[in-house]
Amino acid sequence: MFRGKKYQDSSKLIDRSVQYDVADAMALVVKAAPAKFDETVEIHIKLGVDSRHADQQVRGAIVLPNGTGKTRKVLVFAKDAKLDEALAAGADYAGGMELVEKITKENWFDFDVVVATPDMMGIVGRLGKVLGPKGLMPSPKAGTVTPNVTAAVQEIKAGKIEYRLDKTNIIHCPIGKVSFGPEKLQQNFDALVGAVIKAKPAAAKGQYIRSCVIASTMGPGIKVSTAKY
Repeated sequence: MFRGKKYQDSSKLIDRSVQYDVADAMALVVKAAPAKFDETVEIHIKLGVDSRHADQQVRGAIVLPNGTGKTRKVLVFAKDAKLDEALAAGADYAGGMELVEKITKENWFDFDVVVATPDMMGIVGRLGKVLGPKGLMPSPKAGTVTPNVTAAVQEIKAGKIEYRLDKTNIIHCPIGKVSFGPEKLQQNFDALVGAVIKAKPAAAKGQYIRSCVIASTMGPGIKVSTAKY
């Protein structure tokens, strides 16, 4: 794969054979970010579980101490008083069947997170085939199926993120922007890794965290030592 000069220069700052201490890794990811825009910093955690088994799923949500640096658009499926409550809390869109039809008929996806009250899951379930593959389907585990729409919307706007395994047993999550600086990125990193460890399934055997890599949008990957976790 061809890599540009900026990426190659950034790569020279990193020793790929080393697992860096968390603080050093955060300093490096900021230093090695080559783009002129404010890059997002992502974490990739490989877990020693098998996501094909229901009792080894790892999924949850956490409000990062310093947010993500990105304002996320929230769509809420609700009705009556809950509809007004959602909009008052800061939801970008709120409604019922008319939004289901807009998504299915117009292929409309101008939102980042979907929240639903439990009584709306009957109609939201019809969107499973389109929301599921995009990771947008509301779920009780992630706190996005709830009667308390005010808290759900406010937490998402404050920097709540969902973490879940992909098919290769890796969790991919944003932990902030390069402009946050190493200290705030580390606080977010510690909070997320702590949540993933708490979510360890009882059925998981052997080493739980196999590897951890952080990288900015355009920068090279940096291996992080998770020995202390």
